[in-house]
Amino acid sequence: MRRKLGLDGGNRLSIANLPTNMLCSLVLLAGELGVNCEPWFSGLRLTPREIQDPQARVSYRQATEVIRRALPTLPIEDVGLTLGGNQNGANFGLLGLAMRMAPNFGEAVNIGLTYQRNLGPLMDLQLLQEDPDVVSVVATTPLDLPEILPFLCEEMFSSVLMLARELAGPDFHPVRLDLTYPAPAYASKYSRMFECEVRFRQGQNRMLVDRSWFSLPFGSYNPVGSQQVLALCHAQLAAVATSGEATAAVERQLRPRLRENPQMTEIATALHLSERTLRRQLADEGQRFSDIHDRVRTDRALELLQDRELTIAYIGTQLGFNDVREFRRAFKRWTGHTPSEARDRMV
Repeated sequence: MRRKLGLDGGNRLSIANLPTNMLCSLVLLAGELGVNCEPWFSGLRLTPREIQDPQARVSYRQATEVIRRALPTLPIEDVGLTLGGNQNGANFGLLGLAMRMAPNFGEAVNIGLTYQRNLGPLMDLQLLQEDPDVVSVVATTPLDLPEILPFLCEEMFSSVLMLARELAGPDFHPVRLDLTYPAPAYASKYSRMFECEVRFRQGQNRMLVDRSWFSLPFGSYNPVGSQQVLALCHAQLAAVATSGEATAAVERQLRPRLRENPQMTEIATALHLSERTLRRQLADEGQRFSDIHDRVRTDRALELLQDRELTIAYIGTQLGFNDVREFRRAFKRWTGHTPSEARDRMV
């Protein structure tokens, strides 16, 4: 049986829908190693500070380009193993919680596969069950990336390993790890981490797991809580962004400056573009600056309305409105409800 959630082909490369967790980890590692990471982001309309925003999203192209620039500057060889080896369930957010609340290891894996896009992975995972005793977790990329493929595989498989050990216990280990690239100079570290045979120059990048692990029951299973968390995971998946790089760049510029009510000229200047060029790039993505501005303001308003101690007038000022009546009119235009009505509808 084959279970796969495919990548979106060429479209995925320029859609800014990836969380910045991995890039943040690289930046933190650079700081620990005394490496200047600013050049990694040059010309990508990104900064190290911007990727710290939990709402920030980048495209596959941007993420892989940052990684390509970063790896030669870091004074350690096993960057992927280092990053992946530091992962734990908390790094997987809601998805990690949903997996822990599953009835058994096999169902946890199915949940992870179903909602993997919530985490913005740079490799796509699929499950192959072609052997009665062994299950293969196969990782693929949407395009050929020979420069960074070892890093991507190291980070992906070691992250999966850490999560599996947290779910199934410290004794979990694969049957074998197959990798398509030549063995690196530090290949022995793979064997020590994964505690299994590691083969290089193979036909697929895959982790082989004994099928018996999949029936392991979880004492943390909670059917009610599990369904609640799965509903949140489903909502996250449905809300995965489909914005292009220019749109995402504008959103990143707007979010911290909403109170200033920035205009398109200011945002274009911050992005080192002319207003005409920015307008054209947004049009190519089917977007207009005013619509993006309203969308970002709506999201922020709904977030602030959850705090019932904040007045409507105060929330309006945080979005760049000096007149509370103007904010009420704008909010009703955006959502179909007044701010007070929207607040009353919140649980």
